[in-house]
Amino acid sequence: MQRAIDKKLSDWKISRFRKPLIIRGARQVGKTYSVTRFGQIRFDTFLALDFERDRTIHRVFDGDLSTDRLIMELEVLFNTRITPGSTLLFFDEIQECQRAVLSLRYFYEERPDLYIIAAGSMLEFTLGEVSFPVGRVSFEWMRPMTFHEFLNAMDLHLLAEKLPRVFDEDPVPVSRAIHTRISEQLKRYLVTGGMPEAVERFRQTESLVHSAAVHEEVFQSYLQSLVKYNQRVDVDTLDHLMRSLPRHVGSQIKYTRLAPDQRIEKTKTSLDILEKALIVQKVTAASAAGLPLNAHVSARKIKPLFLDVGLMQYVCGMDPAAILADKDLSMIYKGSLAEQLVGQELLAAGGSENGKLFYWARDKHLFLKENPRISQGIVMSPVGNECQRLEKLIFLPIYARFT
Repeated sequence: MQRAIDKKLSDWKISRFRKPLIIRGARQVGKTYSVTRFGQIRFDTFLALDFERDRTIHRVFDGDLSTDRLIMELEVLFNTRITPGSTLLFFDEIQECQRAVLSLRYFYEERPDLYIIAAGSMLEFTLGEVSFPVGRVSFEWMRPMTFHEFLNAMDLHLLAEKLPRVFDEDPVPVSRAIHTRISEQLKRYLVTGGMPEAVERFRQTESLVHSAAVHEEVFQSYLQSLVKYNQRVDVDTLDHLMRSLPRHVGSQIKYTRLAPDQRIEKTKTSLDILEKALIVQKVTAASAAGLPLNAHVSARKIKPLFLDVGLMQYVCGMDPAAILADKDLSMIYKGSLAEQLVGQELLAAGGSENGKLFYWARDKHLFLKENPRISQGIVMSPVGNECQRLEKLIFLPIYARFT
C-alpha cells in the first residue's frame, strides 16, 4: 500500500542535508512496512536490524561506538557488504537498544555517506531516558492511514484525486454524484479505520467483521506492550482508560470523570503513558491570545483524541450498520466520530504546532467575533459537498484533505 511517507522518504534520500532519519509513530501504523518497501525498491542492499526480535544484535553495540567497527561487525553478522550510497540500514524497534540510539550521533558525524533509518513503536519513552543525538538526526511522523490513503489502498485512485484540499486558494467543489460516492467510502473508512492491517483485511475480504477482528488484536497488543515498557503501571487503570477515553472524544473532560474510583494521580499517570505511546492525544484548550498557541493554554481544559477512528468506533461498541446507513455524520455518537476524523486528519498533516492540536473553548461567544485579527475560519461540513465562502468562513466537506 502506498503511503504519504513514501515521498518524504524519497526526498530524504536525495537531500543534500540528509541525517539519520527517525520515524516516530504508534505501534502497527505501518512504519516497518513502508521503510522495508522503500529499502527494497530504492537501494541495492537493504539490511534490517530488529532490536526487539533479535537480541543478539545488541552485542554489536556493547563496545565502543566507532562507526568503522560497527560497520565491520554488521557486515560479518549479515554476511553482506555495506556500501555507501547503495545500502540502507534500518534500525527497527530501536528503543530496545539505547546504545544503538546513541550510535546515530556518530554515524552522522563520521559516516554521513551512509543511509540510516530508525523506527520505534515505544520510542517516546526512550526519548526521556537516553542522551539523544539532538541536531544529528531528523524526524518524520507516521500516523494511521488517512482517508486519502484509504481510497488509494482500495484502488480508487481517481476518486482520491477528487478530494478538495483545505488550503487551496479556491477549493474545487465536487459534484453531487461524486460526493455521494465519496461519502459511501468515507463511512467504510470510519468503520475500518486507518490501521494498515485492518485496511488490508477489508480490502481482501470486503468484510467489516474481519477488520473488527484486527481492531481487537491491535487493542490487546497495545495493552501488553504498555505493561512491558511500564512495569509499575496500574494495569486496571490503563485498561479502563483505553476503553473509556474513546467515549469522551469531542468532550471537554476532567480527570475525576475519567476514573471516578481511582486517585487522580494514578489517572494522570496512566493518561500520560497513553499519550507517550501515541494512543491518545490530549488536545489542550488555548486562549487564542497569540502565537505560539502552546504559550496560552489551560492545563485544566482538555479534550481526548484517540489514535484511530476505526479503533474508536470499535471500542465504543458503535453499530457499523448504523454508521453505513446514516446520512449525517454529525449525528453519529453525538458528533464525536466526525471530530475524531477531522482531528486525526489534522495530526496526519502535522498538527497545529509541533505535532500537537489545540481547541478554543468559551461559553456563549463566537471565536471570530472575539478575535477580529483572525482573517478566516474553516467549517468542515459532515453533510454538504459545497466549497463556499461566507464572509470570514469557508465551508468545506468533511473529507477535504489537509495535505
